[in-house]
Order: sequence, then structure tokens, then C-alpha cells
Amino acid sequence: MLSEELRKAREFEDQYLPYISDAERPAFHVTGGIGWINDPNGFSCYKGAYHLFYQYHPYSNQWGPMHWGHVRTSDFIRWERLPVALAPDTEYDRNGCFSGSAVELDDGRQLLMYTGVHRVRREDGVMQEFQTQCVAVGDGVDYEKYEGNPVLTGRNLPEGFSALDFRDPKIWREADGSFRAVVGNRTDDGSGAILLFESGDGFHWHYSTIIDRCHNEYGRMWECPDFFPLDGKQALLTSPQEMAALGLEFHAGYGSICLTGEWDSEARKFTRERVQSIDYGIDFYAPQTLLTPDGRRVMIAWMQSWSNAHCQPQNARYFGEMTLPRELSLRNGRLVQNPVRELANYHGHRVAYEGVLVNRETNMPGVSGRILDMTVTVRPAGTMYQWFKLNVAKDGEFATTIRYKPVCNTVRVDRSRCGIRHDVVHVRDFLVRPRGGEIKLRVVMDRCSLELFVNDGEQAATFIVYTPESAESISFEAEGSVLVDVEKYDLDFDRV
Repeated sequence: MLSEELRKAREFEDQYLPYISDAERPAFHVTGGIGWINDPNGFSCYKGAYHLFYQYHPYSNQWGPMHWGHVRTSDFIRWERLPVALAPDTEYDRNGCFSGSAVELDDGRQLLMYTGVHRVRREDGVMQEFQTQCVAVGDGVDYEKYEGNPVLTGRNLPEGFSALDFRDPKIWREADGSFRAVVGNRTDDGSGAILLFESGDGFHWHYSTIIDRCHNEYGRMWECPDFFPLDGKQALLTSPQEMAALGLEFHAGYGSICLTGEWDSEARKFTRERVQSIDYGIDFYAPQTLLTPDGRRVMIAWMQSWSNAHCQPQNARYFGEMTLPRELSLRNGRLVQNPVRELANYHGHRVAYEGVLVNRETNMPGVSGRILDMTVTVRPAGTMYQWFKLNVAKDGEFATTIRYKPVCNTVRVDRSRCGIRHDVVHVRDFLVRPRGGEIKLRVVMDRCSLELFVNDGEQAATFIVYTPESAESISFEAEGSVLVDVEKYDLDFDRV
């Protein structure tokens, strides 16, 4: 039976969703129905579809008491909106149903595991926010919270671990049918750790071990963990708070990192071998993955950053969206990510050029737009050039620029003129592997976003842009001379 809080959220959507047209939303990226969204939750396969839930505050485009919104898809591109799945309606989650995940039970029901938050005022007047892990079961549309919630509390933690920073369970099933979950925590040294818990039925859990901890090396609290095998290694994804900048690999603030290494399942021991950023842009946080039936590891993330989460467009009735889902792999030990292959099913009109000489600002007929999938390959034309620039979402006032300097092997994305009129970070630089001056840039755009994939996914960088949609020119520039190949597809959602 629906609680009053859940019924209210669903009725609110029913009332106001019709007033938001498709033209106000991205063409193929997930947004909330109305109001605010942040972290992706419950990204999973269930009943022949891919389900995605998300942190959701339907009543305003500001962060508020967390609900779980819900969409599903058959191909990661076209999404069907479903009713709100969870609302803060019990004592243990009265201040929010926070991030979590989903798996299928033996009886065919779907199990959601999430963090319930309740605040308590201490005798000295200070508010403390306690975080516990809870579950709900349902049929893919309606869910009922377990009468035994919460299933994990501070009492289940080892000594020195925090009941106040204990959140974001990522659940999966082992080959023997048992359940495991990794959960983020903050330790007594003030820094992040990822803990492993185990269960025989998904409802009764016990602590197992520490997967990894950062000892204040990579940020502090580690949020939104994910833990999975990938190409013969084990990957741990997490989103640290309060990162310190380190060269061009890690930027200051909230980031997302990938730790890869070896996992001994019997001994419950993870041996870290490499740490890298997941995304080198500005607007990427809290990634979560699923394993498709055909064996692909697919990741999606919140396409926003906490540092610019107050930069809502004027009169916006929703705020926040998800990245394009990406296929993950390892190449030479590093994480590689590319758009899901299903995007090619929506390739429409094609424009292509090969070996165009660029030594000043150049436009190519037919190369423009804001809903597109475009690959640009650049190589020296004779002597080495100083820099190459790709300008997108451009008119006389606005532009977002992608610059490559081969002498230092850096890519810079500058969205200072992208329409965001706030004093926030607009420029990001990152290193790429040297290739003798050649670089391959794949740009996927969807009205108000830009996702860049460098050298077949060796680096990805994600940016929100609020340039007016009428700014759709694309130009090419170089200091020195380069040869440029371009393959650009309009994305046509009437094709499939």
C-alpha cells in the first residue's frame, strides 16, 4: 500500500509533468521528472529491461529530502519514466532515502538497498545525521520497505568506523547466490574507507572486511562505491570528498576515482595496483555500473558537480541529468570508456571530410549542431604544430573550446563562454598519451551537455553547457598546420 508521502510525490509529478515539453529536456540523457536529481541509484537489469533510479527531490530544483525517481530503457538511449519508487516515510529514513543499488531475488522480485537518514538533536543542541542501510522489495514499479529495516546500523561496524558517515550500498550476487555489498564510510582518522558486508538472503547482513581505505591520501569521505571484475582485474570506483589537487590527474574538491588491482575472493583481500581519475571534466560524480546480459560493464553518472550545483538556468523546472551510459574496459592497465554502442542505432545524416588542411579558423559545410556524435582526428601537416582548437556550441558571443597542445600532451576544455554566468570553475586541463601530434576527439552533444572521449576512450571529460541552443556553429583552428578528418552524425530519434 502506498504511503501518504509516496502518493503525494506521484500525484505531484502527474500534475506538473505535462507542463514540461520534450524540447526543454535533453534529447537522450536522463533527467528527473521535475525538480532536482543527483546520484544514479539501482542501475540494474530486471525483467528484460535496464532500470535506473536516482536521488530525487520533486518539489523544487534545489536539493531536498531525498526520494528515488525511476526510469527504464531497453537500449540505454530512450528512457521511459516510471512512478517515484521510494519516499522518506518511515522513522529510519524520515530525512531521506539516500543512494543505493538493486538486484533480483530468487523469487523474481527486485531488491532495492539504500541508505536511510534520520537526524537526532543531541542534548547540546547539535544535530547529528545517522545513516543506516535499508531494503525494499517490489515488482519493477511498486516497492515495499522491509519490516526489519534497517538491516545495517552503526552496531554492525567495526571499532573506529562512523555511524554518521555510512552510506551508498552497492549490492551484487555471487555465483553461489549469496549477496555482497560495499558501503562507503569515514574512519577514525577522518578519511574514507570502503567496507564489505555479506548476506545469505539479502535481508540479514554481517560485516566482512575493509576493501580499501585512503588514509587521507585521496580525499576524505569515500562515497558511492562500486566493486566489480573488469578484464582480468578488479575495479573499485568511488567518489571522494575534499580531494586535493595532484598534477593534472586529480582536481581539488569532489572527484571520482578508479582503483584497480587483484581481488582474492576467498581471503576477501583487495590489492591495489593503480589509481586514476574516472572523468577529467567538471560535471561528473557518483558513477554506478551494471553488467549487461551480453557481458558489457556499463557505467552511468550524475552529470553535475556539487561546486556548481547552484547554477540552475533561470526559470528551470528541473535540474540535473545523467551522463550517456558508457562501456568500460581496461587498456594497458588504465580504465577506458566509450559511449554505449546502441548510440550508433540513432546515427542520422552523416557528413564526412578527410585530410582538410587547417592553419586558421575554418568551418566545414554541414558540420554544425547541438545534438550530434562527431569524431575529429588531427595530425601534423609537415612540421609539428603549436596547438589545435575545436570550437563547438558557437556563435558571435558564445563558444566552448577544446584545445590540444602536442608539445606538452595536454587537452584543455574551456567553457568560460558557455552561458553559465557564475564564478565557478570553467577550465579543465588533463594529460593525454603522446602520439606524435595525432589526436582523436569524439564529441557527443545533447543540447546542454558535452561529453568528450579522447583517443578511443583513453580519457573522458564531461561538461554542462548552457549556451543558447541557437549557437550551433562548429569551427576548427590551428597555430601551425594540421590535417583534419571529420565524421559527424546528427542523432535522429525517429529512426528506431
